[in-house]
Amino acid sequence: MSVCAQRLVEELQIFDVECEAALTEKLVELCLLYGQNEEDMVAELIAFCTRTGKVGLTPDILNSFEHECLSKKSSRAPRDGGHAGARDIVSIQELIEVEKEEESLLDSYTTPSKGSQKRAITTPETPLTKRTVSTRSPHQLLSPSSFSPSATPSQKYSSRNNRGEVVISFGSAQGVSWSGRGGAGNLSLKVLGGPESLTRSYKSMFQKLPDIRDVLTCKIEELGSELKEHYKIEAFAPVLVPAQEPITLLGQIGCDTNGKLNSKSVILEGDREHSSGAQIPVDLSELKEYSLFPGQVVIMEGINTTGRKFIATKLYEGLPLPFYQPTEEDGDFEQNMVLVACGPYTTSDSITYDPLLDLIAVINRDLPDVCILLGPFLDAKHEQVESCLLTSPFEDIFKQCLRTIIEGTRSSGSRLVFVPSVRDVHREPVYPQPPFSYSDLLRDDRKRVQFVSEPCSLAVNGVILGLTSTDLLFHMGAEEISSTSGPSDRLSRILKHILTQRSYYPLYPPQEDMAIDYENFYTYAQLPVTPDVFIIPSELKYFVKDVLGCICVNPGRLTKGQVGGTFGRLFLRRRRAAGGEGRQSPCVAAQVVRI
Repeated sequence: MSVCAQRLVEELQIFDVECEAALTEKLVELCLLYGQNEEDMVAELIAFCTRTGKVGLTPDILNSFEHECLSKKSSRAPRDGGHAGARDIVSIQELIEVEKEEESLLDSYTTPSKGSQKRAITTPETPLTKRTVSTRSPHQLLSPSSFSPSATPSQKYSSRNNRGEVVISFGSAQGVSWSGRGGAGNLSLKVLGGPESLTRSYKSMFQKLPDIRDVLTCKIEELGSELKEHYKIEAFAPVLVPAQEPITLLGQIGCDTNGKLNSKSVILEGDREHSSGAQIPVDLSELKEYSLFPGQVVIMEGINTTGRKFIATKLYEGLPLPFYQPTEEDGDFEQNMVLVACGPYTTSDSITYDPLLDLIAVINRDLPDVCILLGPFLDAKHEQVESCLLTSPFEDIFKQCLRTIIEGTRSSGSRLVFVPSVRDVHREPVYPQPPFSYSDLLRDDRKRVQFVSEPCSLAVNGVILGLTSTDLLFHMGAEEISSTSGPSDRLSRILKHILTQRSYYPLYPPQEDMAIDYENFYTYAQLPVTPDVFIIPSELKYFVKDVLGCICVNPGRLTKGQVGGTFGRLFLRRRRAAGGEGRQSPCVAAQVVRI
């Protein structure tokens, strides 16, 4: 068991506890002595200090903690290494294999007796092949019976007859052999940040209302400044000052009630500089076309004769950010295959992870260069999770799932990118989500596995992929109102709003299940550039759309209730700049396929 001193310090800092180097070394020793990981050790220590009323961290407190808490706990623990409960199938199998290796190693140094030729005779010069976990089947790595007493496969999922069916194609996908190189070649993966990327956990939900107000105000002012310069607007007027001539207002769309936004309940909340955050009802009857949602930053032109109601006559649309300009450091121009899948990875009536095992088989067959796997990996909305039917800790189930993916795809060589979700039950449901932490990652896998935040902008050889596991389409689709003179695509309108509002979650107030930390939201959840490809999974029907030059892909979810779902695959190739030609999308082809 390995224990990281830095991780202990970070866990203590979450509770505002400072720890000297000598005390940190003592904690490391206690972790190793009593078989505790960093998170559990700190949690027990803080609980002990809170219960006993001790403040700070001293050698005497650690001694008392060890004597009164750890030693008593270890005396009650079973003799199987301190793990309460029965070992799972994987652990038992590993112990048996390790014992066989030890016995075989002893036999290699001894002379076997006559008639005792149970094992092949070997010598230290020709030892047995070392056991490698990569040779084991993913079915052996993942043992659902260890964490669920009712782990029976889903009948509806196993009886499906449409596996591998291509349900939608985009670009020159016809005749393409959908196979990659397994990560071979010069492959560069880099996370873009605006202004920086989220790399570690943070203290969440310590925000104050004025701080949230400041974030929303900055969003209005920054985007308003860009729109003012682009549309050559001279000045903005205050929202509550009567004017007999047409005026231009800057603000954020809101609703005057606690209900859903409609054409009669729209208000405009002005910016701080010109309107001091004041609000005014908006009459939309003079607008021929509009598409609005709560939290949208807009510029409106119209009449405000009384100072009590603004009659809008013109609506200025937002502007997308420019596309990323690749450099020589971003890798080569070779074509790369990217596989994208979004959880849940189990059907709603089972916890056997059969869809995940099928996806691993697809990865080993097609050898994609990059596999992007978005959460949830253990869904908080799963029936057995909500009913508390699982017998193992959520964290352990997640680690076993992660281990299955990493070791089960090792032979493919594909680069793995893991994106968390607010629906991952073993984590705090706060947005934005910091990357997963996995201390058991082997050295050989560190170059192949990458953990990123939710949301994230990822550069694959200079091609920017916008990644989010939050169902933003569903959230905004329930709030958006529109009026059009002709046929219009609702999903395209919402996608256009996301790109022109320059945010991974422009909706405010957020959907009731979303706990957003707005200080970190402002730092980590803004679009640094317009992505070349936007991966936006949703419960809504899968699609591939070209919106403002950005290829937006909803690969669907790997499972839909009790039946199998879909995943996506892309071919990306960064184009060389050519004088006089317009921009060409680096997404050569895309497909959505049934698992």
